[in-house]
Amino acid sequence: MSFLRASWENLVLVNYMIEPKVLSPYIPKGTELDLWNGKCYVSLVGFLFKNTKLLGLKIPFHVNFEEVNLRFYVKRKENNKWKRGVVFIKELVPKWALSFVANTIYKEHYQTVPMKNNISINNEILNVNYMWKINNKWHSIELNAEQECSLIEKESETEFITEHYWGYARVNDIRTNEYEVTHPRWVHHKIKDYKIKVDFEKVYGTEFSFLNNSKPNSVMLAKGSHITVGKRRKLSF
Repeated sequence: MSFLRASWENLVLVNYMIEPKVLSPYIPKGTELDLWNGKCYVSLVGFLFKNTKLLGLKIPFHVNFEEVNLRFYVKRKENNKWKRGVVFIKELVPKWALSFVANTIYKEHYQTVPMKNNISINNEILNVNYMWKINNKWHSIELNAEQECSLIEKESETEFITEHYWGYARVNDIRTNEYEVTHPRWVHHKIKDYKIKVDFEKVYGTEFSFLNNSKPNSVMLAKGSHITVGKRRKLSF
């Protein structure tokens, strides 16, 4: 049985180039940075959890909710094959139970904060807005996109960002947690415009303050799908 089953919907992915040295303290043992065309990325990602089940059960008031995370991309070689995955700097959710379980079992970095979203369609334009409150200040990522979806091109930047199927979390200097995320290949919407109102220093720490004055390398909106999150595997080195 999977640890978690849900649908991830309307995934906003805001991607920035970053110096690898900034991420060095966060790289789990046994993994290395995964680059696209020699570029190192960090992504601000917002999306909706829908119909969420933990160990096959719906937890009251923890079925439908938002998440916003900051993540980067790694890979790990096993049996001469590369596993491509993500590492989370911090994951924001409005539900305390998910934060408790993820932080306790998976050694992730969840924080429970007030959150809300607004998703609407007007004249075939899809508007997606995710908002969260930290230290009495609201932050947000908002975009407008074409309602119609298209396939993600192979070997594209969008494919790189969306096609990582493993999660890794640093436990300590010699231990790493690994888990598998499954979902079908996604489709995406063409972006019309976007607004990023985030104080990265306040939300993610001083090492990410430079993002306040950085223009995203790309902004994407994936339709999403049903997903599963597998049980934790402990790796020791």
